[in-house]
Amino acid sequence: MSEHARKAAQIIHARAPNRAPRCGIVLGSGLGGLADRIEDRTVVEYADLPGFPVPSVEGHVGRLVLGTLGGVEVACLQGRVHLYEGHPASAVVPLVRTLRLLGCDTFVATNAAGALDVDATPGSLMLIVDHINMQGQNPLVGHNDEAFGPRFPAMSGAYDGELQQRMRDAAAHLGIPLREGVYMALLGPCFETPAEIRAFARLGANAVGMSTVPEVIVARHCGMRVAAISVLTNLGAGLADEVLSHDQTLHFSGLAAADLQRLVIEFLARS
Repeated sequence: MSEHARKAAQIIHARAPNRAPRCGIVLGSGLGGLADRIEDRTVVEYADLPGFPVPSVEGHVGRLVLGTLGGVEVACLQGRVHLYEGHPASAVVPLVRTLRLLGCDTFVATNAAGALDVDATPGSLMLIVDHINMQGQNPLVGHNDEAFGPRFPAMSGAYDGELQQRMRDAAAHLGIPLREGVYMALLGPCFETPAEIRAFARLGANAVGMSTVPEVIVARHCGMRVAAISVLTNLGAGLADEVLSHDQTLHFSGLAAADLQRLVIEFLARS
């Protein structure tokens, strides 16, 4: 996995020798439009990079976009892979480590998630302040490459406090309501049962989804500071009358995309 990241970074450097990204970004379901806001872009398809799995889910393009956003050099993963596609958690390792090798010291994750708080409006944004990993996998299982991080990395403070405050300040400046909460990562691909949603809420979760946590673990392992935002696309099963679907996820993530784009750009501009 580490060797794939090194080879991918070499390919990217060869295609974009003058790029020096400081922030890596991964875009969730229906949120790929942020990559279209990147200026002076260089685009590299995942298929051209060793170890980069090509996403199979609608709403995930599968390309790396480098350029400037909010006045900051960024490397943006436009589309992610999920465990429910049949990939192991370690599939995210080359993607995130490549960002680190390119020079990124900050990692911003976005996702679409289901809300466990009944007062959450579909399409609203939630700042992730911590997570609960219920996927049953960890991307760091197996050989540890000490060049990237320690065998037993700490995950307290996984979501950087200073970056959280910068995100809050950016949201307040723009007048964008920003909830805060704990994100629970689940395997998928089925949506949760009402009984599971009640149980997860009692465990302290405020939102549920099927991504993000593996990437955050890898980012923290290799020393990147992390901030993360969920677009709350629906209420969890049993909290509303709607039957959950991926179409619903894409619909409400699309409605929230403009606010998310404005928030991330303002966040970057404050760095």
